[in-house]
Amino acid sequence: VWQFNKEIVDHTYDLIPSVKPQIAMYEQFGIEGLKIYARTVEYCQQKGLLVIGDVKRGDIGSTSSAYAVGHLGKVRIGSNVCSGFNTDFITVNPYLGTDGVKPFVGVCNEEDKGLFVLVKTSNPSSGEFQDRLIDGRPLYELVAEKVVEWGADSMDGAYSNVGAVVGATYPEMSRILRKLMPHTYFLVPGYGAQGGTAEDLRHCFNEDGLGAIVNSSRGIIAAYKQEKYAKFGPEHF
Repeated sequence: VWQFNKEIVDHTYDLIPSVKPQIAMYEQFGIEGLKIYARTVEYCQQKGLLVIGDVKRGDIGSTSSAYAVGHLGKVRIGSNVCSGFNTDFITVNPYLGTDGVKPFVGVCNEEDKGLFVLVKTSNPSSGEFQDRLIDGRPLYELVAEKVVEWGADSMDGAYSNVGAVVGATYPEMSRILRKLMPHTYFLVPGYGAQGGTAEDLRHCFNEDGLGAIVNSSRGIIAAYKQEKYAKFGPEHF
């Protein structure tokens, strides 16, 4: 896994601003997998990349604070200061409301780090909850308004350190969400393998062409599985 990651990063770092390792792919291997996750994060940062830890954490109180410190901040033990995974951003699940998100925002302010809060995700069943109407409005719009509220406590220039996950597979919804969150960075999954097109991405950006980071996972790390690249074979992934 480490050798694969290093090879991908070595061949893409000069073309991209950021990477988004998915921690579940490392957790399945237990402690040894998490060591490679940490090693990958550090290596990417050495290459000048921003690292978005796709961890989708969300809890309350001291648990939420511990997640925030473990992934974004530092923890003190006596006179020692330990940095856990030290990613630049992480993804956060807002299902528990403000109690679950505020500890993350606090650590972001202390460490100059960032979040991407799940607002409208790209998966097919996302609408089971996210599209439900509450007082006549879909839930994802209400979550978007809370993201703006949380982000107001963590502005960094024109944009907030509290971003939003907005899937490329629902372009009409992303148009609405961009209007609701003009000062919010969007992390946009769903491009490529999940069906999102470049045209679908347009509404995720502001008029100046800024404000969003587009995620392509399988399109890059599994490019060798595509018919047009099959001639290279898996050894030249």
